[in-house]
Parts: sequence; structure tokens; C-alpha cells
Amino acid sequence: MLGDHSSLPTDRALLSQPPKTGLSCKMVLQAVGKVLRKSKAKPNGKKPAAEEKKMYLEPEYTKSRITDVGFKELVVLPREIDLNEWLASNTTTFFHHVNLQYSTISEFCTGEACQTMAVCNTQYYWYDERGKKVKCTAPQYVDFVMSSVQKLVTDEDVFPTKYGREFPSSFESLVKKICKYLFHVLAHIYWSHFKETLALELHGHLNTLYVHFILFAREFNLLDPKDTAVMDDLTEVLCSGGGRSGGGGEGASSGGAGAQNHGKER
Repeated sequence: MLGDHSSLPTDRALLSQPPKTGLSCKMVLQAVGKVLRKSKAKPNGKKPAAEEKKMYLEPEYTKSRITDVGFKELVVLPREIDLNEWLASNTTTFFHHVNLQYSTISEFCTGEACQTMAVCNTQYYWYDERGKKVKCTAPQYVDFVMSSVQKLVTDEDVFPTKYGREFPSSFESLVKKICKYLFHVLAHIYWSHFKETLALELHGHLNTLYVHFILFAREFNLLDPKDTAVMDDLTEVLCSGGGRSGGGGEGASSGGAGAQNHGKER
């Protein structure tokens, strides 16, 4: 991982809304321990058949949000904003959000519990700089993702922040690559760690992040439908109606990822 996940900027993050208060540390640990005892993985890293029920699709959980804002309208490119600036701003912000969301359950995503980076019946492999396929555990895969994306978003030649610097011709393809990796991480959290997320009462944050991310990617064709098919059932439930919860959100509204997050210095 990138060291201290909690140090990531969250001033405009969807995850900046604090989880519900009133829970002691002991109560949270007891709740997480309880769900972990019920959801231990087999040695091959796959959940037992009885555990494969998709809890994240249950209506009582899918309606949970931290805001009821209409993300379909929020992701549209604002007038007078450069497309690449908008993509850069949002991509960088989504990276921070996904990294932070994963950090909340990272202690449960271990090499023993998640021996493969799996979602449903799909297993993801990492490809190194030479294009060699690397089989790795889920935490190793996420570490590769976050390290790789961090390197890109902080590279001035790829994500320029200085006035007069141009985006590279390959920028859109790089953004698509980043979005694919971030989707893998989000999908893994739902598939393998939703119970822990639920015990921590952070499922509303996860749902809100997922809706915002998917609708943004759809708006600019950043994800291949074949790559996201493994989560089509969840996407259909969460993103219908422009991503609104339908029953009111939890907490205060949060703003979208504005271009000023990546505005070039002038």
C-alpha cells in the first residue's frame, strides 16, 4: 500500500462523511470478529458455497448512501472545462477514494484469506512492466494497483498541473487503464469484504463511491462492459434512476470531484 492510507486528502472525498458515531472500539471489533468467524475462506481462497449469497444485493443494504445527490447529472462535463482536466481531476479523486475505502478493510484482506484476486468466478492477474502475468494474492494485487496508479497521477508528464503543460496523447487510454484497476478493487471489496464493511457501517460510503465511479466511467466510456459484467447485478440495482437511493441518503450531501482538484497552476 501507499504507506499511511489515512493521510490521503479527503476534503472533497465521498468518504469524508464520518461513519456513525456512538460505537465504541470494542463494539466494532466484536462485530467484525463475529462476521469473520462466519465468513472464513477455504484454503484455495474461495468462499464456501453457502457463503456465496450476495449480501450486498439485499435491498436493506443497496438503498444505503451517504448522499442522495443525482450523480448522473454531477458527472457531466461542465461547460468551459477542458475534457482532459475533468478526467484528470476525477480520476485522481477516485483513486484516493478507492484507496481509502480499501484501507478500512485491508487488515482483513490477507494473503491467507484472499489467496487470489477473485470476484465471483473471475480471477485477476497482474502484468508487470514486461507484460509477464503475475499470479498474486488479493492484497498483493491491490498493492500493485495503488503503487502503479500513484506513480501515474503524480507524474507531471502524465497528469500535468503546471500551466502550459499538455496532456500526453495516450492520456485517455491511461485513464481507462486506471479505471479498470480501480474497478477490480471495488469489486473485490464487495465480493470478499462486504460483511466487514457492513460491520463497520461503511456500506453507505462504499455504495455511494461505486455509483459515482460507475456513472462517471459510463459518461466517458472509460470501462469496457465486458470487464464490468461480473458486477452487472449490483450496477443495475445501484445505478438505476441516476444513482439515487430512492429512499433518502444517510448523512449530508457531498460535492463531486471538481476540476479545481487538479487545476493547473497559473
